Amino acid sequence: MEKTILSGLQQKDFEDLTEKLNASKFRARQIHNWIYLKSVSSIDEMTDLSKDFREELKNIAEVSNTKIKTKQISSDGTIKYLLEFPDGECVETVLMRFDNRANLTACVSSQVGCAVNCAFCATGKRGFIRNLTPTEIIEQVLTIQRDTGLKVSNIVFMGQGEPLLNLENVLKAFDIFRDDFQISARRITISTSGIIPKIKELADKKLQSTLAISLHSAISDIRKKIMPIENKYSLSELKKALKYYIEQTGRRITIEFLLIKALTDTVEMAKQTALYLKDLKCNINLIPYNSTDENEFKKPSGTSIMKFKALLERSGKKVTIRLERGADIDAACGQLSGKIKK
Repeated sequence: MEKTILSGLQQKDFEDLTEKLNASKFRARQIHNWIYLKSVSSIDEMTDLSKDFREELKNIAEVSNTKIKTKQISSDGTIKYLLEFPDGECVETVLMRFDNRANLTACVSSQVGCAVNCAFCATGKRGFIRNLTPTEIIEQVLTIQRDTGLKVSNIVFMGQGEPLLNLENVLKAFDIFRDDFQISARRITISTSGIIPKIKELADKKLQSTLAISLHSAISDIRKKIMPIENKYSLSELKKALKYYIEQTGRRITIEFLLIKALTDTVEMAKQTALYLKDLKCNINLIPYNSTDENEFKKPSGTSIMKFKALLERSGKKVTIRLERGADIDAACGQLSGKIKK
């Protein structure tokens, strides 16, 4: 008999499970808390359940069937996991911590591979393989918590895949993060390359999460060169969708902007970007390019980064430069591939 996987269940599911064992809803709540609030690795660790009940539960269920294939720890404390699911497919997930902050951020994947195929991203080179289930998404955070004994406080859907092309499963995982892990919606960020119909669908749900847009160029021809999605959803249409999102939710969006030497870090690009974002309620996060083996793009100089930042700040926007985390283990933005390095 195939066993039920406890990770990914919600309270009603736990109640259905305990009913099969002629146990109370209180037992269901205990199991729920062991999974989501205490991140146990096995049923034997659920010590406030009787030994006999634990044995009965083990006959029909197990905590997880996700395996840690590899684990790498960066010099800055970032941890990257390569996780393997029962069908043999693998994804990477990253735990980021910052010396001056209490927050622990999990960067989670939403797909195996990616169909968007951005030129600067290692994931896109694999192509799209399949969507992750809600359980596979939340297992990434549970695995981090089980392995480290730490509690994740922030979730960013910025790992492998395009979250809005798996929106149904992403939103199911979102509900579990919010309701079961008790992580505030405002501490969850959903990123997209600009899938316009799904941005509008997300806007209509009026969630209090943060929407992050991978813009990376405000000049259409250059955006087409690095982000083929521009051929389907243009900058002008994207802006309309972003305005709609802001109107519906009242939330400020985050603009992610990748700085590539001599391509997207120019003075002209900064001017065009300031113009494009002028009437949008947004913050801007600049990301210096992280090299991969897949292309010949280069990291910009510190001088050009600071000049770009200063030009954008003149427009009155809040502009930050993303702290580089995990680059020495290929865990930084655009470096995740989900494959075992030979």
